[in-house]
Amino acid sequence: MNDVSIDQPPTRDEFLTARQLATVLQVSETTVRRLAQKGRIPSIRLTPRILRFHLQSVRDALNETHHARSRRTATQDASEQTQLSFSDLL
Repeated sequence: MNDVSIDQPPTRDEFLTARQLATVLQVSETTVRRLAQKGRIPSIRLTPRILRFHLQSVRDALNETHHARSRRTATQDASEQTQLSFSDLL
């Protein structure tokens, strides 16, 4: 007997709007768009005004950025780390 159900649709990846991603990340929609424009997070441009984001890809990109920054700041002298910026948090 076959265990595969015909009634179940295949799983598909969900893509988020900038507003939805901003809600998930707890930042503004402007921040999401700026990160995408700078190439810090991956995005898919459907039209000149419409962007979509794959949540897991964005999380992976932010984690890679965070780990790279952590390694870089670990090698710096503590006296050089006097002020944090928003980019240090990503």
